Amino acid sequence: MKEAISTRVGRLIAGSVNALINAVEDVAPELVMDQALRELDSATDDVRTELGKVLATRHLATKRLAEENHKHESLSGQIELAVAQGREDLAEAAISKQFDIEAQIPVLENAITEAHSQQKELESYVAALTARRRELETELQQFREAQKAAEAAQATGVAASGSGPSTARRVSQAETAFSRVMLRAGGVPGSSASGADAARLAELEALSRANRIQERLAQIKSKQPE
Repeated sequence: MKEAISTRVGRLIAGSVNALINAVEDVAPELVMDQALRELDSATDDVRTELGKVLATRHLATKRLAEENHKHESLSGQIELAVAQGREDLAEAAISKQFDIEAQIPVLENAITEAHSQQKELESYVAALTARRRELETELQQFREAQKAAEAAQATGVAASGSGPSTARRVSQAETAFSRVMLRAGGVPGSSASGADAARLAELEALSRANRIQERLAQIKSKQPE
C-alpha cells in the first residue's frame, strides 16, 4: 500500500464528513458522503486483507515452532540411545542438529509474538473503521431526511430553471473535488470490491461485536445492587 495502514485509518477515523462537504460545497454533498462511505469500505477491506496475511504468518510460525520442538525432543531420545550404545559420533551429529533447531526457535517465537501484536492492532482498526462507518451512515440518513424536509417545504416554490449546472456536471465536479479532498486527507478514492470472504468476515465481526456487547452488559448488571 502507498500509505501506512495506521496513518490511513487514523485520518479516516479523524476525518469529518462536514469538512468534506464544506470543501466541495454546492457540488452534490450527498454524493460526497456516499463516496466517503465507500472509501471507508475500501480501507476496511485493505485492513482485512492485511489481517489475513498476519493470521497466516502466525499460523505457519506456530506450526513450524511445534514441529521444531518435536524434533528437538526426538533428538534428545536418540542422543541418549546413541550414548548408551557407545556411538558418540551419532550423538554428536544429533546434538549438532539440536543446536540448529535451538537457533531457530527464538526467531519463530518472536515472529509469533509480532504476528499476535499486529493481529490485535489490525482487529482494532477494523472495529474502529466499522464503528465510524455506522456513524457516517447515521449522518447520511439524517442529511437525506433534512433534504426531503427542505424539498417538501419548497414544493410550492419557483420551478427549477435551466440556468444552473447540469446534474451530470455536478456529479463530475463532486467526484473530482472528492478525490482531491480524500488525497489531501490521506484516503484513496475509489470503490471497494467485496467478495464472499469479506462478507463472511463482516458477519463474524458482527457476531463478535454482539457478543462483546452482551459481555459488557452482563458485567454492568453484575455490579448492580440486588
